[in-house]
Amino acid sequence: MVHDTGIALTAEEPDLARRSVATIEENLAGKPKALAMWNLIIGDDEICGIWSMADFIATKKLGMNDHGRTHAQVATASALTMLNLLERSSIKPDLVTAGFGDQDDAALIVLVATLFHDFGNMVHRVDHADISVGVALPVIDRLLAAMYPDTIYRTKIRSFILSAIYTHHGEPRPLTIEAALVCIGDSTDMTKGRGRAAFERGSISIHSVSALSIERVEIREGANKPLELHITMSNSAGIYQVQEILAPKVRAGPLADYVDVIAVTIAPEGGEEQIVEGIRMIGTKFVPLRDMEYRIPLVITRKEE
Repeated sequence: MVHDTGIALTAEEPDLARRSVATIEENLAGKPKALAMWNLIIGDDEICGIWSMADFIATKKLGMNDHGRTHAQVATASALTMLNLLERSSIKPDLVTAGFGDQDDAALIVLVATLFHDFGNMVHRVDHADISVGVALPVIDRLLAAMYPDTIYRTKIRSFILSAIYTHHGEPRPLTIEAALVCIGDSTDMTKGRGRAAFERGSISIHSVSALSIERVEIREGANKPLELHITMSNSAGIYQVQEILAPKVRAGPLADYVDVIAVTIAPEGGEEQIVEGIRMIGTKFVPLRDMEYRIPLVITRKEE
């Protein structure tokens, strides 16, 4: 049974979730082990429960964007798309290069690690990558036992998955191509529909404003490199997301020389989209100015001579 996470979605998110699932399944075509693992995961009650609680802590307690099922699927769709593009360009995952497994196994590693990378948020955001390893380990062992009867083979697959989960934030740096794909895939989930919930809850910062400037993130074969991440912005504030969130994760791992990051601003007619008209500090937060309150006429008094 597939459970709802219990977290309200923005209008854009159900469609985004459906497209992510379609992309995942498209990229798993011809990879029977990875596809079988995907089918196990999406119907697993324990995993659905973990996603739900990770989302609850992130959104309800910390005021962040979704970090449950939808985020996991969006990131996974990106990571698997990049893996397949690398395969076409003859760049092999480390598992294959080392002779530990094949492309199907590598896809399974990227799939599981990306879907499970934020499990630690169900406990706390602080040190969540470390916590994710501990939360995910028994789930991984349970699932891999059904797929890999050979203990040594299974242990090698598990090692790659855990390494990718542990390094998904870019610190410490990813050591394998598989881990780098998880790290970069995580940061591609930054389009404006994903940032709107935090913004509307009153989280006004360069993080939320820049997130609302990102219209699309496209993953394609690059003109000069195997991978191109093409970001379309409606406002140049989105550069913050590209420079401070995405780029460090690209540079962190072994794929740094294989990925082009290109961001362009395509503004609506009449100029760049206005994300927020004004802000006011209330306590420790900045909130949007409402209605016409910021249009108070400026009154200058002069001392009579």
